[in-house]
Amino acid sequence: MLRLDDPRWKTLEGGYRVPYDASVPLGRLERGEDVWKELWQELHHQGDVGEASYAAVPHLVRIASARVARDWNPYALASLIEIERHRSRNPPLPSWLAGSYAAAWEQLLSLGLGDVLVVKDLETFRSILGALALARGQLKLGAWIEDGDEDTIDHDLEERRAWSDEFVSR
Repeated sequence: MLRLDDPRWKTLEGGYRVPYDASVPLGRLERGEDVWKELWQELHHQGDVGEASYAAVPHLVRIASARVARDWNPYALASLIEIERHRSRNPPLPSWLAGSYAAAWEQLLSLGLGDVLVVKDLETFRSILGALALARGQLKLGAWIEDGDEDTIDHDLEERRAWSDEFVSR
């Protein structure tokens, strides 16, 4: 894992394809500040991610694992970075980061398996399910879950299962 005080952070590119020192907001996040909006904006932009995005994932997971309760942010942001990592236009995962990145996904899998049993809100539940699929190597399923919302689910069920008002929750 790239330490937060490592000078390489200043040279890593984020989602805008310019250097973005993610160590600063990650340190603030670790201290309990709400910097999710900045991380979402800078680590991803219109399908683009960079090495700073990849290097942030182990820290996102490490910080999340230290919390008693987690919301959707660490699951969804890590998932988005993992999904976009597979686009040919994005840089490959650097070899110096591969081990800690893979370990972070194993840790996120463990966190998600525990959190999915207790989470109450749909947004966090869906983010966990997407992350679980990605952690098990199911890229398309993970992306579908992450991208889905109630309208998408309704549309897909109607198209594929002839879901209609005749079905009721029981």
